[in-house]
Amino acid sequence: MIIFLQLFLTFFQIGLLGFGGGYAMLSMIQGEVVTKYQWLTTGEFTDIVAISQMTPGPIGINSATYVGYTAIVNAGYPTWAGVIGSFLATFAVILPSFILMILISAFLMRYKNHPIVENIFQGLRPAVVGLLAAAALVLCSAENFGTPDTPWRFTISLSLFAFALIGQQVYKLNPILLILLCAAAGILVF
Repeated sequence: MIIFLQLFLTFFQIGLLGFGGGYAMLSMIQGEVVTKYQWLTTGEFTDIVAISQMTPGPIGINSATYVGYTAIVNAGYPTWAGVIGSFLATFAVILPSFILMILISAFLMRYKNHPIVENIFQGLRPAVVGLLAAAALVLCSAENFGTPDTPWRFTISLSLFAFALIGQQVYKLNPILLILLCAAAGILVF
């Protein structure tokens, strides 16, 4: 039963300190659930991130939902307990934002142009960019791209990465189309 408390506290902490939205939370989630507690493998976490991006809703909340379920089921509990884990992780990651938004909404609207408040946000912006970069680097693992020791998989993975990057940045292709095209390529090539 201690895993339920750990799950709640972990995602409450991530929700409290996860400035920058869901993508910035990914590196924090990965650090806690894969590295620290080892509730999930890197592959399971990568799959959860992919599913979280494809399903409607914020990626941080979706990830919490899927991680909560997977962590509990991986710990040997039945699937109904996994549903409770999903609920706990989702509720815990949302709760700090809900509380903070209620408490600071009036304060922020009143003092948003105050120099101290502006300086706080000025300091948070580079940290958010760093967290987003960390989330991207977490996904650039040997498990996702292969290694030069497996040249076929490594080359195809880098090609798909380059295709998606260029398709999004240069040609402004729809992200859903890119996901579908890369999934089809993965089915055909791997």
